[in-house]
Amino acid sequence: MHPREAPAAPEFAMQSPAQQSVVWEARLVHGEPGRRVVEVSGWRGGQCLGRCLGEAEDAETAEERAIARLSQRLAALQDTTERAASQPRQALIRHSEEEANEAASEQTSPQKTAPAPAPAALPQQPVEPAADPDDWSEELAELDVQLQRLGWDRSQESIYLQRAFGHPSRNRLTAFADLAAYLRAVRVLSPGSSPESAAIPLRRSELLSQCEQLLASLGWDAGRGRQFLEQHFQLASRQQLGDEQLLQFNMLLEEQLIGFGSAPAAAAPPG
Repeated sequence: MHPREAPAAPEFAMQSPAQQSVVWEARLVHGEPGRRVVEVSGWRGGQCLGRCLGEAEDAETAEERAIARLSQRLAALQDTTERAASQPRQALIRHSEEEANEAASEQTSPQKTAPAPAPAALPQQPVEPAADPDDWSEELAELDVQLQRLGWDRSQESIYLQRAFGHPSRNRLTAFADLAAYLRAVRVLSPGSSPESAAIPLRRSELLSQCEQLLASLGWDAGRGRQFLEQHFQLASRQQLGDEQLLQFNMLLEEQLIGFGSAPAAAAPPG
């Protein structure tokens, strides 16, 4: 997929970076019969404004949905920023005066006894991911069958592996999760697909990294993230999620981020 530029207003003067149009870049991150997932990133002046996922039956519709979701999120964040910047300065002055009064009151009032600290919560035991199986022969045999169906030789497989995993040999796939993702990806490719443009598999490390970024953008700690995970998947750890579930979890977090950005800003205290 190629970068797509959002429509820009007519230029009557030199535009500042904030006025430049957004350039959308899209890549297909997952494909299976009747389902495509596209990741879109928005860029302005060489700076990435954000990323979003879109899901649909075909890649073009998935891309359009991802662009619409990211546009909504960026617009909501900009609106929130503008509202926060327009708050009356008197509210900030009044807040500072209240803090000064409270500090003076604390200095003149008798010292209060500090409350007893709450008992520390017992740490939860980390959930270990399932161990890799010892025998991969069945998956490797099916992989050979799938590559034969696609009509790929070793050199074409090397091109695909380099794009997907950063190296040209399946012998360097040391994690079973990577082999399983590779196999799932080639199962849904059509015969004659080009290794230079075929959809590459989802990589768990990328999904986890995206998940961390979304949680940080929401300002959620580990407890809040675990609560959200239990609410939607009845699981206590992201390590218990499969790759498909982790992708869905990230999309749910994106919806929360869009709603978080569009929430009304807190009103200033009454005068």
